[in-house]
Amino acid sequence: MSRLERQIDTLQRQLKTLRSQAQKARGEAQRRLTGLERRTRVTLERALRRAEPTMRRAMAEATAIARGVRAGVKAGVTAYREGGKKQ
Repeated sequence: MSRLERQIDTLQRQLKTLRSQAQKARGEAQRRLTGLERRTRVTLERALRRAEPTMRRAMAEATAIARGVRAGVKAGVTAYREGGKKQ
């Protein structure tokens, strides 16, 4: 066997080893990614479940405050208009 043939054989063995290592690394990365996606999804769902009631209460309070402000402005405008007619 010539020197080049030995080098080719050596490179082919190394390539075979590298292919198997790359395949194993891809599988491990895929498993890690799947776990990370699941943990992220669970964490987000928990946060939404915890925050939703608070958000609903805040929206109801904001609506009530806005209604009160609109009523106050309307009353103020009416009083202002009535005050101008007395002159």
